This record gives sequence, C-alpha cells and structure tokens, in this order.
Amino acid sequence: MKAKQVLLLGICAMLLCPTIEAAERWLEGYKKVLVIGAHPDDPETMCGGTMIKLREMGVEVVSVYFTGGEAGIPGKSHEESRAIRTAEAKKACEVMGVRAVFMTQIDGNAEVNKARYAEMKALIEAEKPDMVITHWPIDSHRDHRVCSILVYDAWRQTGYTFDLYYGEVMTGMQTQTFAPNHWVNITEQHDQKVKAYYCHESQDMPVVQEWHDAMEILRGMECHTKYAEAFTKQVWTE
Repeated sequence: MKAKQVLLLGICAMLLCPTIEAAERWLEGYKKVLVIGAHPDDPETMCGGTMIKLREMGVEVVSVYFTGGEAGIPGKSHEESRAIRTAEAKKACEVMGVRAVFMTQIDGNAEVNKARYAEMKALIEAEKPDMVITHWPIDSHRDHRVCSILVYDAWRQTGYTFDLYYGEVMTGMQTQTFAPNHWVNITEQHDQKVKAYYCHESQDMPVVQEWHDAMEILRGMECHTKYAEAFTKQVWTE
C-alpha cells in the first residue's frame, strides 16, 4: 500500500473515532458494574482503568474471577496455585478499591453445561448489576470463550436486565477480531491499573504490561488521548 493511501486511511479513522468527551459519556448513569474475567488478572488487564474510573465516579464495582488460576503456576498443585492467585487478586482489588468475588470453575478446564449456566445466572441475579463487562467471545483461550458464552446466556435468560459489554485481553495473541465501539480515557488511571495487575507476582507481568501498554496507546489514538481502554456493546437480539 502506498504511503498516501496509508495516510488517507489514518485520517479517515481519526475522523470516524469519537472525541474523548463523547467516549466518556456512555459511562454515565450506571450504579453497579460487574467485571467477569476468566482468571485472576483478567479483569485488571482487560479494564482495570475503567474499573478505577467507575469507582471514582461513585459506581459500585465488583471484580468476578471465573476460575482461581489453578493451572497458572508451573510446578504448583491446583490447590496451591488457587491459594496464591486468589490472594494476589484480593490485593489487586484493594489497589483498585473494588470488591472481589470468586466462582468455582477450574483454570484450563472451564465447563459449559446446565449447572454452569445456572451458576452464572444465579450470580448475576444475586448481584443485580446494570452493566457487565466480560471477554470478547472470539479468543484463543478456551476459558475466555467459555466465560463469555455463560455471561451472554445469563444476559438473555435474565431478560436483558443489564447492559453487556466485551473487553479485550492480549489482543492478537488471545482476543481476536475485536472491533470496539466504546472507549474510556484511562490516562489518569493508568499507573494505578499497572500497580493493580502487578499484584499478580506469580505471573509474567512485564510481558503483560508491554502488550497492554501498546493496546492502550492504540486505543488512546482512536479517541484522541494518551491511554484508553476499548469495549464493544452487545446489542439486544431475539
């Protein structure tokens, strides 16, 4: 592709993307938000900046961990890994000022069955959020896909009682073909987000930071700010 064509595409993209004022407006009016991530560190990396911003706006924010990260530490048993990784998640939630909830799925062996559908639905009905954020369903990680499927089904089975948004994790490696339509400026929350996910000391966070910083810079360019997180909203369907 010629340089002039690349430049033209870039100009068109900037014209089509929202200003940061427009990008922020969609957060207004929410009272309680659940962020449901497949593993400890997924909510923080996917949208930790947005979680912090929502909490600063007076919104109740709950970080839900679908599994306990049982397969996430080489050389450790599932029981040892879960104890370590849930403790790290609790520390991260303290940094963000949000509440942690842990579900019972197993890292690397997440299930889709009648009981698991019911479990997700029951959790969401008990928490009564008006917004839920979870994984984009097209993802290389099976646990991410399963988590997304169960949340989507709960959204339908509860009668569309909350707005459903999808976020991205390690885009290109895990999240695939993600096309956002909502953005949040997290420039002021970026450092606190990084501090939160670095609580996961058992994981290779320098690699995660390199990847997510690049994503947040890209999303920031899309809405004319330094760092941003991006989401896509699930539309109502029969």
